[in-house]
Amino acid sequence: MTEALIHDLMIILAAGLAAGLLCRLLNVSVLVGYLLVGVLLGPGVTGWVVDERAELAHIAEGGVFLLLFTIGLEFSLGDLRRLGRNLLVGGSVQMLLVGGPISAWLIANGQDWRSAVLVASALAFSSTVLVFKALSEWGQAHRPPGRRAIGILLFQDAALVPLLLLVPLLTGDGEAVRFGQYILLATMSVGFLAMVVAMRYVIGQWLIPTLARYRSPELVILFTIVVLGAVTWAAHLVGLPPAVGAFAAGLIFNGNRWSRQIDALVLPFRETFSAVFFIGLGMILDPALLAREPWGMLIAFVALVLVKAVAATVALRLTGLAIRPAIGMGIGLAHVGEFAFVLALLGYESGVVSHAAYEKIVALAVGTLLLTPPLMKLGFRWTRDETETDGGQVTDVAPRRESHRVAVIGAGPIGRQVASQWEIEGKDVCVVDLSQINLHAFAQEGFRTVCGDATEAQTLQFAEVDRCFAVAVCVPVDAVAIRTVRKIRQLNRQALIVVRCRYQATLPKLKSVGADHVVSEEAEASIALTRFLATAGAKPADESNERPQNA
Repeated sequence: MTEALIHDLMIILAAGLAAGLLCRLLNVSVLVGYLLVGVLLGPGVTGWVVDERAELAHIAEGGVFLLLFTIGLEFSLGDLRRLGRNLLVGGSVQMLLVGGPISAWLIANGQDWRSAVLVASALAFSSTVLVFKALSEWGQAHRPPGRRAIGILLFQDAALVPLLLLVPLLTGDGEAVRFGQYILLATMSVGFLAMVVAMRYVIGQWLIPTLARYRSPELVILFTIVVLGAVTWAAHLVGLPPAVGAFAAGLIFNGNRWSRQIDALVLPFRETFSAVFFIGLGMILDPALLAREPWGMLIAFVALVLVKAVAATVALRLTGLAIRPAIGMGIGLAHVGEFAFVLALLGYESGVVSHAAYEKIVALAVGTLLLTPPLMKLGFRWTRDETETDGGQVTDVAPRRESHRVAVIGAGPIGRQVASQWEIEGKDVCVVDLSQINLHAFAQEGFRTVCGDATEAQTLQFAEVDRCFAVAVCVPVDAVAIRTVRKIRQLNRQALIVVRCRYQATLPKLKSVGADHVVSEEAEASIALTRFLATAGAKPADESNERPQNA
């Protein structure tokens, strides 16, 4: 690494830390903070970070690989088979419904058809990285709308390669790709998939049991990194995007005894590199463009979001989702993803896309990414109003208590015990906490998790508290417990609410806002102490002072 790279990297990480803290204080998605900080650090504003040699871009790409690797860990080959229809139908319909109208509009306004096709193709992409992080943070990744959305995004990632091969055809410079090369790409892709299935069997049946005997975390992480690098490189060699290789590497490790341990070990690297990635995206934006063409960019921005939302809604509806969840998740996909930058840059360097068009693509993409977290929160309100299955069967239900559904507010030691007990009883447990780090262990064990402030109705709605039979409030601050219980009772008049509080004086207030049963640490501690002292006082002094002796 050069001195300049280390300097830029430290500025980015420090700025990302400050942005993350501020976003938590303001209860705003940290992704918005990363993107805004990137805009401020980039050459368009302060110019404190100028990545002339694209070294930071390579580091940021590592964040994409690790996040896609995590997505692979969450999915199994069986999940992909069940998503087959969603991948093909949903993905292709979404891209066609976005690309068709946009390219037609550009051609009607005098743009060359080759440039119009490439720009429309770039704008059809959505961000797998951003959507998966949001789905995981708000406990939606394992629900049918979330899984269908991920299926569409994976189709887009795979579609990048044929679109990249399309660029030489559009340039007309004599280097056009022949049809046989597409056939070769398809053949190599099938061979790559067969290799993934074989590696999954070999690693799961032989290598993992062998390495497990050494009980060494160092060997686990080194082996994981080696496999991740090898599969990613293999994907590159056969002409697939390295990102597809990273996802495939996650599939290889899915479902074995190391999956949870590997996920925990790569977490700090993934979050660090992801911060660099999103800040880097913000650095690309030049605010001067918005100042030069404010109304034109605003109209283009609104039109793009509407087109993408409608296209995603139709695509999700065709995969079997009911109309309301389809609209909700469609709103969450109404943005432009990171692969749009790759395709647009290649078109610009090939002379198909003009410099002005490239700048507008970047501005629209970053603008939609900034808007995505609040849009996804809005969309999630629609996805929760109906119950669906991956088979496409839909049953309309009004919010009601369900005896198997419970929630735990607070992921500390007490919340852990309550969640474990309910899980043993066969309950569907959702754990809510302010810290994604605290929730990570629960998510690894299969609990539904929601990261957010439980004193806010929206967070509780993501956790489906209005449908819960019982809720355990295990937060350590009494004032927060009071506000949380009040909000829970407003959403669910019938749920059993059990609360842990610190001070006996807080008990009447908790009862008045709706708690059914309150356990006071102060009262329980006094009872335990007096019981112990009474027992100890009944024994002879020398007996009560005896200590076990080593044999």
